[in-house]
Amino acid sequence: MKTKMTRKQFLVGAAAATGALATRRAVAATVYDMRLGIDLAHDHPIVIGMQAAADKIKSATNGEVNVRIFPDNQLGNDTHMLANLRSGAMQAMGIGDNILATLVPNAAIDNVGFAFKAPETAWAALDGAVGDIVRADIVKTGLVPMHHIWDQGFRQITSSAKQINSPDDLRGFKMRVPPSPISLQIFQSLGSSPVTINSAEIYTSLQTHVVDGQENPLAVIETQKFYQVQKYCALTGHMWVGFWLLVNGAFWNGMPANLRKIVGDAFDAEATKARPANEDLNNSLEAVLTQQGLTFNRPDKAAFQAALAKSGIYKTWQSKFGAPLWSALEKFTGTLG
Repeated sequence: MKTKMTRKQFLVGAAAATGALATRRAVAATVYDMRLGIDLAHDHPIVIGMQAAADKIKSATNGEVNVRIFPDNQLGNDTHMLANLRSGAMQAMGIGDNILATLVPNAAIDNVGFAFKAPETAWAALDGAVGDIVRADIVKTGLVPMHHIWDQGFRQITSSAKQINSPDDLRGFKMRVPPSPISLQIFQSLGSSPVTINSAEIYTSLQTHVVDGQENPLAVIETQKFYQVQKYCALTGHMWVGFWLLVNGAFWNGMPANLRKIVGDAFDAEATKARPANEDLNNSLEAVLTQQGLTFNRPDKAAFQAALAKSGIYKTWQSKFGAPLWSALEKFTGTLG
């Protein structure tokens, strides 16, 4: 015998079905909005690569994860952005390892002066045992690093007044360095007078002669137009720098696992792709910057490294980093100091 459904039963059932459908649609339409700040210029290869990853993520997640890139210090200087990342006021950040070292000291391990002879060695170290230690330390701060570090390249010294040919030329030289302990000590050990200035203020500091020079990879020198306020560039290659892509831990863990995988895979794939592209750009920029007015010279790197070794800086940082991390580094670089 068939049981007739009353009007009341029908309406209750329809309401329940409508509510369930609305809930499913709401879940499907949830957007994880990720604001990603970085101090690099909009046309820097790292920023271009991150934007490519953001586009892939939006497509692969059907818009559920929306990554918006804010280059050129739009969300504040490095120190400000790092504080906001930790508080959750912003969700992601691309940050140089030298700046990150103010929070995670071991992040500066790849900044050891003249440690790497080639970028490929740095990539292998950071993808491997050296990076494993650093990534574990980052996680302890409540931030989540993507696995692959982005390549910014080797840093070179620029000057407004004179060529830098030897460590003697740095004595008393007012050098802008990032707010990074290892950068500060490297240039103190070389006899200069380093001044810590955030990246957003470098151009003005050079223009007004608050400092005589600065040090950065050629891609930064070009995209930030430092050639307009500097005359000379010494290809010292004294430090390799990478950029970590970090996500606020609470935000990251609030996303479903399948979305986290899409985001991580996209950023790691683009980081790997951007590495050789950035190196190619850095290698091509001497000619471009020469046309823009910079005069280049190639000093003897061994003289600078010998000066650092004599100062005792390698032993100092070996003690600071600890035996396990220093040993991991030397497996890629050979004995340092």
